[in-house]
Amino acid sequence: MIADTPAAADVMPITRFAASPSMNCLVTMRGCTLDARKAQIQKDRPSAAHPSFGSRSMPQNSARAPRRSLFRLALTGVSFIIAAALAFFAWQDFYPVQAANGWSVEVLHKDVKKAASLVPLPDGGLLVSQELKNDQGNILRIAADGQRKVVIDGLSKPDGMIAAQGGWVFSQESDGRPVQLLKDGKLTDLFMGQSVQGLWDDGDHLYAIEDRGENGRLMRYRWSDGELTVLRDKLQETESVTRCTDGKLLYTEKKKGVVHQFSEDGQDPILLSGLNQPTFLMCDARGLWISEDSTHRARLLLWDGKGEPRTILSFLKAPQSIVPDGKGGYLLAEGGRDRVLQLTPAK
Repeated sequence: MIADTPAAADVMPITRFAASPSMNCLVTMRGCTLDARKAQIQKDRPSAAHPSFGSRSMPQNSARAPRRSLFRLALTGVSFIIAAALAFFAWQDFYPVQAANGWSVEVLHKDVKKAASLVPLPDGGLLVSQELKNDQGNILRIAADGQRKVVIDGLSKPDGMIAAQGGWVFSQESDGRPVQLLKDGKLTDLFMGQSVQGLWDDGDHLYAIEDRGENGRLMRYRWSDGELTVLRDKLQETESVTRCTDGKLLYTEKKKGVVHQFSEDGQDPILLSGLNQPTFLMCDARGLWISEDSTHRARLLLWDGKGEPRTILSFLKAPQSIVPDGKGGYLLAEGGRDRVLQLTPAK
């Protein structure tokens, strides 16, 4: 059998078959399938000239980076603003009180919670009302040697306090609380009020004013028979009443920032305006003293009746009552910092 098959004839077909690309699939279907897959992959593969959706993901990632940077920048800016605001308020809290030329100020008593009204005593001591609410308030006696004793407790925002009738009268800035007189160890109810704050006594009458939003009253109590007269009503946040050496009766409206002069015709002209929450008034030979009940950068003002009031103390925090100290100077309750200051004129 071998001799019958010529060698040359067997070689030629095989040579042509191996050299013919079109016949690859006839040799093996498996190779054809792989070649087809490779061709399809090459066809589907994105070219540089025609980028596919996947190739556009790079610009999107690049776009997110600036957004993140803007967010971080905005967050940093907000944090800076908050820090600056907190630093500003802290600066206002701790910045020392400044006295005008010709005056000096020092701390006389510390740790007097919400110090409000002051009454100097003949023995050199001092009564201070601690204006805490919810029956946590009291009236504190500080002796000349610094010893302290609570005289009356269980009060709710004891605010006004004044010497009268051989004792002293106090009010509570809460609804339904009486104005009371403490004399010879005996406590007497005088009359009922609604958030009574300021008090003034002229010997025959006790004046009281209510600190209410829209319906405060100015009242007059007659010592001889206990008659109570409402002089004014529908007042707005009235906190103080006083009579000056010239006989004028004055009172404040805190929210409006004004000081009124009481008049018999009911007109009550404005003497001063543009004040920052005026609260306590006190008149003496130097003029009219006005404290501003603001928690930041409050002032103690002195007005001689002409022009603008003069700033005697600045950078106070919620100052309240001011009273003569009996030595030519004054005592000032600074409720916002829980202390009593002593103000002294230059010699």
